[in-house]
Amino acid sequence: MRRRRSIDAAEESNEVNLTPMLDVVFIMLIFFIVTTSFINESGIEIDRPESSAASSRPDVQVLVAITPEGAVWVDGSPVDVHRVGQTVAGLLSSDGSVVIQADRNATTGLLVEVMDRLQQAGVDQVAVAASRGAQ
Repeated sequence: MRRRRSIDAAEESNEVNLTPMLDVVFIMLIFFIVTTSFINESGIEIDRPESSAASSRPDVQVLVAITPEGAVWVDGSPVDVHRVGQTVAGLLSSDGSVVIQADRNATTGLLVEVMDRLQQAGVDQVAVAASRGAQ
């Protein structure tokens, strides 16, 4: 009888307790979620022009991209030039801003037309994106 109890006790002590490992995994998961920075992407690759006076805008809510071919994208989806103002106004809150990422080979006329459409839709805070260049 005594021998059976020692075998049962040995079997119980061989189990691995996974609770501390799961606690560590969940803490790491929470850490990575909290420290992750979320970056808005326009959805297409844009070659921005360079400017020595470029500064970052952390309050950007909507990104509008203009390709060299003349296509306009709003937050990763293509939009007709005539509807860009209404689309952006629907996505924008009262204190948000819009950044237009125009490719360096895009026409200036299209950039001005997009800016006019945004102004007609009531969007006041509009900026044009540029890469920071050396002087």
